[in-house]
Amino acid sequence: MSGGRSVLFSAAAESYELAVREIRGEFGRDVRVQRVGAELGRVDGPSVEAFAAACDAGRIMFVRHLTVEIASFEELPPEYELAEVVLGELPEYPKALAVQAWTDAAGTGGSYYHRLEEALAGRGVAVTRSGQEYVVSCFTGRKAVLLGLNRLADSLSDWPGGRMRLARGDERVSRSEFKLEEAIATFGLELPQGGKAVDLGASPGGWTRILRLHGQEVWSVDPGSLDPRLRGDRRIHHEATTAGRFFAANRVRFDVAVNDMRMDQVTSARMMLDAAAHLRRGGLAVVTLKGGGKNPLDGARRGIEVLGERYDVLHARQLHHNRNEITVVARRHE
Repeated sequence: MSGGRSVLFSAAAESYELAVREIRGEFGRDVRVQRVGAELGRVDGPSVEAFAAACDAGRIMFVRHLTVEIASFEELPPEYELAEVVLGELPEYPKALAVQAWTDAAGTGGSYYHRLEEALAGRGVAVTRSGQEYVVSCFTGRKAVLLGLNRLADSLSDWPGGRMRLARGDERVSRSEFKLEEAIATFGLELPQGGKAVDLGASPGGWTRILRLHGQEVWSVDPGSLDPRLRGDRRIHHEATTAGRFFAANRVRFDVAVNDMRMDQVTSARMMLDAAAHLRRGGLAVVTLKGGGKNPLDGARRGIEVLGERYDVLHARQLHHNRNEITVVARRHE
């Protein structure tokens, strides 16, 4: 869709240079990359389709959102002109569009969302925040307001700049829940209803709770305790031991294995090789490869290479709720 236009990409501020390194590794050292915000960069050359394909294949892990730049303003123009800028880029007149606005500054960019909503509604176009084939992006930086337009299929995330926002309810056991929830939503993961899952390093049980919400019977492996709210669930089996000892005695075949343990990338990946022997063929694995060290990109790649011994890696990305880590989704070799 980019047709020679710049692609805008989002990455965590602290991971921006890692994203640039990946982009140049994929598209060549001479590709032009310009930083236009703390979490936003502009790339000239590759199409958004090629960019999205590299991200989906895990060759670019530190980019979490894409759009094609269609305009740049010091301030948004009047409503009629603003609608023309957007609608003139589409192959046919839309019934509805998603509009997503965000900013480097404090706040959510809500005022820009409403201006775009009013401009498009005035032309008979329904506006939602997500769930449409095409997404209008509006980023407000210190020097300019940038407009982007992209197919959702090539955007990587259906949230402004890839910043997924999840409710912080009293039922939550830990912040780590957000990471698994985001992975399931972003990658469209389907967990088998009534399946069996093993949660390695489960304490206090955040990922266990999310697995239960998705219909899994869960074996929660951790010497530490689970949150009291989980203890009455008969389909949660707390194994108060280490992963190694658990696997040595285990006779259950699992459909899903997850791992959010605090260990280096290679060690965590090797733990998932142990888990693979207890997964059904085609079973799903979700693991966070923790960063750290001088070269987190190379460390993540080494971890993924280890996983490749027993798994087909489906996705590898630094999601919004990841900190210094990458979420990897893989499927055990058939």
